[in-house]
Amino acid sequence: MPNILFAARPERWTLYEPHLREALAEAGLAHAVLTTEADPSEVDYIVYAPNGPVTDFTPYTRLKAVLNLWAGVEDVVGNDTLKAPLARMVDYGLTEGMVEWVTGHTLRHHLGMDAHIHGQDGVWRAGIVPPLARDRTVAILGLGALGSGCAAALAGLGFHVTGWSRTPKQIEGVRTEHGPDGLQDILKSAEIVTLLLPDTPATENTLNADTLSLMPRGAVILNPGRGALIDDDALLAALDSGGIGHATLDTFRIEPLPADHPFWAHPKVTVTPHIASETRVESAARVIVENIRRGEAGQPFLHLVDRTLGY
Repeated sequence: MPNILFAARPERWTLYEPHLREALAEAGLAHAVLTTEADPSEVDYIVYAPNGPVTDFTPYTRLKAVLNLWAGVEDVVGNDTLKAPLARMVDYGLTEGMVEWVTGHTLRHHLGMDAHIHGQDGVWRAGIVPPLARDRTVAILGLGALGSGCAAALAGLGFHVTGWSRTPKQIEGVRTEHGPDGLQDILKSAEIVTLLLPDTPATENTLNADTLSLMPRGAVILNPGRGALIDDDALLAALDSGGIGHATLDTFRIEPLPADHPFWAHPKVTVTPHIASETRVESAARVIVENIRRGEAGQPFLHLVDRTLGY
């Protein structure tokens, strides 16, 4: 039976242990060794968080795979000591949570809900009618599991959904583009843009002064992806000029976002504390155990990271 090292913070062990043991039992791996301490030479799998205790993978000479607890792998993919396969977290609970956050904030801005939520001052603000969803173009940048799920959900609500990715993708009911020219084309018509790209050198500052200027005046940006996808200074300038109407931001270059950062006080920015979609322990445990089961059965691992692309 495999030896599984849980290499994350102690509070995560408390949350994950019962769900991992339950999933292991259901997978016929009840006798697997699941522990937070082990002789590195005897470890077959590492359940891993980048803020956990393992930074050097060299001693783990029997390692079959590293199973990341997080969707993002930017903090581990460049670790030169890691030679074993690396799987990122692609969890149906994570996807569903992200779909709900993106859908909620898209509808918030589509319907102009802030005017009524914040305008409780005795003024009857009638006569402002938003377009129907079919007449609103929304764009998703990044069409992996999270982006594809959000695009499909918004299309299901009737929005005119467009999507962009670095490589060609197809999603029913969604017009997709790829490559630099495709990005420009998507941004020119997008009234609400959601960023769900991975954090790689190729995606840093995807939204910058040039690309922000392509968007319709007053467009809205949602960023539950990664902070580095946006040039902060360029975004602030676009908000001040009115080119961008609002930015709802969930991820940042530095987290927690420093108290003196201009985003906190800007009237056209909503800050949420990296909560767009938390990993759900029960579903994530099943994803991890499925990869362990596959490894023990000699089957290909799911959700492997391409080291050359960084995701």
